[in-house]
Amino acid sequence: MASKAIVLATSFFTAILLITPVLGGYTARVFAREKTWLDPLMRPAERAVYRLCGIDEAAEMTWSEYALAMLGFQFVGMVALYAIQRLQGVLPFNPEHLGSVPPALALNTAASFVSNTDWQAYAGESTMSYFTQMAGLAYQCFASGATGLAVGIAVIRGFARRCSQSIGNFWVDLTRAILWVLFPLSIPVALLLVWQGVPQNLSPYVHALTLERARQVIPQGPVASQTAIDYLGTNGSGFFNAIAAHPYQNPTPLTNLIALFSVVMISAALPYTLGVMVGDKRQGWTLLAAMILLALAGIAAITAAERSGNPLLARAGVCQAATAAQPAGNMEGKEVRFGIVDSALFADLVTATGSGSPDAMHDSFTPLSGLVMLFNMGAGELIFGGVGVGLVGMVFMALLAVFIAGLMVGRTPEYLGKKIQAREMKLTVLYLIAPSAVALVFAAAAAAVKPGLSSIGNPGPHGLTEILYAFMSGAANNGSAFAGLNANTVFYNLTLAMDMLIGRYFTLIPALALAGAMAEKKTVPPSAGTLPTSGVLFVVLLIGVVVLFAMLTFFSPLALGPIAEHLAMRAGRLFH
Repeated sequence: MASKAIVLATSFFTAILLITPVLGGYTARVFAREKTWLDPLMRPAERAVYRLCGIDEAAEMTWSEYALAMLGFQFVGMVALYAIQRLQGVLPFNPEHLGSVPPALALNTAASFVSNTDWQAYAGESTMSYFTQMAGLAYQCFASGATGLAVGIAVIRGFARRCSQSIGNFWVDLTRAILWVLFPLSIPVALLLVWQGVPQNLSPYVHALTLERARQVIPQGPVASQTAIDYLGTNGSGFFNAIAAHPYQNPTPLTNLIALFSVVMISAALPYTLGVMVGDKRQGWTLLAAMILLALAGIAAITAAERSGNPLLARAGVCQAATAAQPAGNMEGKEVRFGIVDSALFADLVTATGSGSPDAMHDSFTPLSGLVMLFNMGAGELIFGGVGVGLVGMVFMALLAVFIAGLMVGRTPEYLGKKIQAREMKLTVLYLIAPSAVALVFAAAAAAVKPGLSSIGNPGPHGLTEILYAFMSGAANNGSAFAGLNANTVFYNLTLAMDMLIGRYFTLIPALALAGAMAEKKTVPPSAGTLPTSGVLFVVLLIGVVVLFAMLTFFSPLALGPIAEHLAMRAGRLFH
C-alpha cells in the first residue's frame, strides 16, 4: 500500500507540474490581454457582454472601486439565488415537483454558493430542482470561481505595476475568467465524465423495482456539466448528497483522478502566472514548491493514520488486516472501489483546496486524519486553496515570512521588489486572522448553547471536532463536513451563513487593498541585505511560517478535539 501511495502521489504531482507552465502561461496571456488561440471565438462574445452591460473595457479601477464592483456583483447574485430557491415550486425543469426551499436553508445555500464555499446542508437530489441546480447553483459555481480568480489576478497586478492607482477592471477580469478559463476547461472535463458514466440529461427520476421487490428511486439530471465546474472552480458542491462518493457523480477510479486534477490544476498554475506577470518565474516556482511539499506531508500523514487502523474496531471484532476483500487499515466510511490510498489523497487535497467534495466520509477517518484536514483549512487553504484565493493566501504568508526575517536582521522587509511596511502588515494580519477568529468564535458559541449541542452526533472530543470542522470549513470557504453534525437547523443555517460570508469578504477586501497598496509603490532594487524570496531557503521558511501560524491559532481546539480523541482511541476508551 505504501508503494501504491508513492506511485499515485508522484504520478499526480508530475502531471500537475507538466501542466503548470502551460496553463499558467496561458492564464497570464489572457489577463494581460495578449492574443490567445481562443480569441476568434471568445472576443465576439466578450464584446457582446460589454455592450449588453454597458461596460467600458478600457476603463481601469482603483482597489476600492474594484472591491465595490465585486461586492455589488456578489450581493445581486446572492439575492437572485435565494429567490430561485424560494420560487422553485413554480419554476420550470422540476420533474419531481419539488417545493420551495425553506427560508433559513435557502439563505444558507445562497451565502454558501456565492462565497465559493458550497456548503450543503441538504440532499441535492431531494431538495433542488433541475432549474435550481443549473440556473442557480451551477451558475454561481462559474461566478464565484471567476470572482476568486479575478481577485487573485488583481493581487498579481498590484505587485507587477509601479506607481499606479489602478489594479484592473473587475468586470473585464470576471468576464475573461469565465470565457477564457473556466468555460473552455469545463467542456472537456464534462465530456470525460459523461464518457465514464456520469449522467447528463433532463429526464425524470427512474422508479425501479429491486430484486427484493422494494421500490427504489434513481435520480437523474444534468450531473456532468455541474460537476465539471464544481471541480474546476474549487466549489466542492455535489448534485447528490454524497458528492464525490456517489457512484453517479464519481463512478470510476479514472473520474476520481479527473476530479482531483481538475480541483488542483488552476490553483497550481497561478503561482506560475504570478512569476510570468512579475517577470521572475522563480518566485512562482517557489510558492508552488511550498504548496506541493505541504500537500505531500498531509497525504503521507492521512495515509499512515488510516493504514494503522482503529483499535476500537479491532476490539469489536472488525477485521482490519489485508484480505482479498479489503486492504489493511481503517476502511470505515470509504468506498471499496477507491480504498485507503485514493481516499487519503482525495481527503487531503479537497481540504487543502477550496473544493470540499469528498469521496469518503471524513467523519469516519481516524482522529489524526481529521487533524490534518483541520490543519489544511486552518492554515487558510493556501496549500493550493480556492481558485485565485489560494495564491493570495500564500502571498500573504510570504509577506509574513519576509517580515519575520526582516525583524531578525533589522532591515525593512521586501517582497517582489516592493517594501513591506506597516499598512501591508496590518492587511496581512486582518487577512490571516479574520477567518480563524470567526470560526473559533462561532464554534465556541455552538458548543455552549443548546441549539448547537443538539445537532452533535457523537459525544466527547469527536463532537467538538464536528462543530469545529463545520465552522472552519465555512470560514475557509471549503464546504466539506463531518457528517455526524446535523447542520440543517435554523441555528446552524444562520450561523454558518454568517461564518462563510465573513470568511470570504474579510479576506477578499484586504487582498484588494494590498493590491492597491503594492501598485502604488516603486520597485526597490535588491541589495546585499535583501532576503532572497526564491530558492530552497525561502521554501523552508515559508513552510515553517504556515505550520507555526496554523498551530498557534488552532492548537487548543485541536488538543481538545482530535488529539484527545486519538489518545482515548489508543487507550481503548469510548465516550458516552
